[in-house]
Amino acid sequence: MTQRPTAFVNARLVDPASGWDGPGALLVQDGKIADVAQGRDLGSLSADIEVIDAGGAMLAPGLVDLRVKTGEPGAETKETLKSAGLAAAAGGVTSIVLQPDTNPVVDEASVVDFILRRSRDIELVHVYPAGAATKGAKGERMAEIGLMREAGCVYVTDADRPIVNSKVLQRVLAYAKSFNTLVAHRPADPWLSAGAAATAGEFAGRMGLPSVPAIAEKIMLERDLALVELTRAPFLVDQVTTAAALESLARGKAKGLPVTATTSINHLSFNEVDIGDYRTFLKFDPPVRSEDDRQATIEALAGGLIDIVVSAHAPAPAEDKRLPFDEAAPGAVGLQTLLPALLSFQDRIPLIDLMRTVTSRPADLLGLPAGKLTRGAAADLVLCDLNAPIVIDLDKLKSKSRNSPFDGRRLFGEVKMTLVDGRPVYRA
Repeated sequence: MTQRPTAFVNARLVDPASGWDGPGALLVQDGKIADVAQGRDLGSLSADIEVIDAGGAMLAPGLVDLRVKTGEPGAETKETLKSAGLAAAAGGVTSIVLQPDTNPVVDEASVVDFILRRSRDIELVHVYPAGAATKGAKGERMAEIGLMREAGCVYVTDADRPIVNSKVLQRVLAYAKSFNTLVAHRPADPWLSAGAAATAGEFAGRMGLPSVPAIAEKIMLERDLALVELTRAPFLVDQVTTAAALESLARGKAKGLPVTATTSINHLSFNEVDIGDYRTFLKFDPPVRSEDDRQATIEALAGGLIDIVVSAHAPAPAEDKRLPFDEAAPGAVGLQTLLPALLSFQDRIPLIDLMRTVTSRPADLLGLPAGKLTRGAAADLVLCDLNAPIVIDLDKLKSKSRNSPFDGRRLFGEVKMTLVDGRPVYRA
């Protein structure tokens, strides 16, 4: 069905790709951006064009989230591709990258193809599978990276499981490089991290929680960066969260290594004390850190050392969360709260720089046709009232699982409308 052309007028255009943050208008036609008017209007418009007065709200590229988990295939009670798509659309996220640790694991081309076909049938947001770096994501034998890449996977990773064997990771890096495929890896020493539910320190000690020292992140990152220096393969640090690891990351980037780093909105927003009286919605992997680490992470984002922010969307049903803290499943849903939570940092980081971490940077890293407001680009857009207050309510989240640490938090930034290829997939 052909979509009626739509003009957004009286908007605040925020386009990190071009560096524009100011008044303007935009025309959508045939699923593409037909015209962008920065600092001016679109001129006379024909009667067949639907005109939407943005009322000064932000019109920006739809968000690109590089780290999303669903239950499908294998655990649809947690989250389906459809429920994840609905949550993404409601949060202004138009492209998501799915983690491969499903059942079956996404370690061969047929599973990549299943996810792509299934998401196309649903017709909500763009879905891109990440493939497992090793068979079964067990860290032992390299997966068929080349075949998965041909099938449409956008990078390879073993998700939450570090590849302990350095020889295996070296082979993965070298082989992936030959297919121009990014490798993402979680920096966490597995022996120090085993069984941990919190970050080691006075607070974890008082709470009696099994903990991991923050240095575990630095230890593994140093190993990873050494292998990147050996292979010169493109590498994504999957959620850096500690000041010590940031020092290693800075040295690696100073050497010119092909390294990009993410952090999660959870680690920007919360610290270890927020666990309070064993709030399992605050149990993450990696765990929330000290306030000093949180502040260092925010500064690294502001300075560009950390490139990308992810939601780390990890749905878990109530029966997996309503357990003693050290037994509860880690993770939180985050697709619907990513944008308003990110906007809360405008007092530290300019809006256009915040938006860059969730639009043009992740899109450019993976070569996705997204993340920019330019003529001819796909009309993947979010219209957001930056001044509208919202209170996060678990009952209003679109995910099948509603394990959100932001429950009850007052934020600003209401998504009014989300478009994917010019199609409205969400309206407030």
